[in-house]
Order: sequence, then C-alpha cells, then structure tokens
Amino acid sequence: MDTIQPGEITLIGLSLNRKTTNENGQSQIDCGNLWQQFEKENYADRIPGKLSNEILAVYHEYEGDYTQPFSYFIGCKVNNDTGVPPGMDSLIIPKASYQKIIARGKMPDCITNAWKEIWSSDISRAYQADFEVYDERSKDWSNAEVDIYISVTE
Repeated sequence: MDTIQPGEITLIGLSLNRKTTNENGQSQIDCGNLWQQFEKENYADRIPGKLSNEILAVYHEYEGDYTQPFSYFIGCKVNNDTGVPPGMDSLIIPKASYQKIIARGKMPDCITNAWKEIWSSDISRAYQADFEVYDERSKDWSNAEVDIYISVTE
C-alpha cells in the first residue's frame, strides 16, 4: 500500500473534553455525541476562513495502541494564522506518512467496519494522528465514502 505525506494541517473546530477509549464501545458514544454537538450548533458554518467544506475527524494523543485512551477532534481546515473563535479549539495535524483507506457503505457502519479492519490489519501504525475526511461523497448516508488516513511508521 502506498503512503502519502501531506503537509501540516491546521484545523479549527471542537475537541472532546476528555480522552475516550474503544473499550466497551465508549468511543462510539463519546465521538457520536461530539458529532451531534458539532452538527446541531452549526460549527462547520461558524469556522472562519475555511479552506474547504471538508470536515475532518481526528484521533490523536494516543496513550499507546488502539486499546488505550486517545483524544478526538472534529473541525475544518484553515490557514495556520486563522484566529480561533471563543468556544472553539484548534488542532495541528503534524506532517507525517499516512496510509489511506476508503470506507464505503452505509453510515456510520462503514466507518466502524473500516476501523475494525484497520485494528486487525498488519499496518505499521505510528499512533500520531489518524483522521477521517468527510466531503461531498459522505453526504448520502445510505451510500457514503469516507477517506481514512492512518499515520504509519516510515
């Protein structure tokens, strides 16, 4: 599988207020609640200077592998000098090597299934920042397509 190396990405959006874990499905609840808040309060429309309409969901600050706690963030790409509005957070995804996986199918099951495949794969994960990109292709929840970027070791 080819790796890609996007440059540093600056985001403004919403952070989960504590770390979550995949244990007992806790991350699905926590991340789902953050998505509901992001959507209900129209965060995507309120982010200043968005570079695109893509929404990125980022898994970061891993305390180990996927069985350990991690942080979660939802936001949009902005220039690195964009001011952060009150009540929002910013996050920088560092420049790194990524392997791209495409999740296809019914939402949110296709995302859950893709992550289960990633967890059981032999991908040499770096556990830096992994992220999902939601764009026009993910709007139809019955037939969605989402790019997942997994940070990998060189």
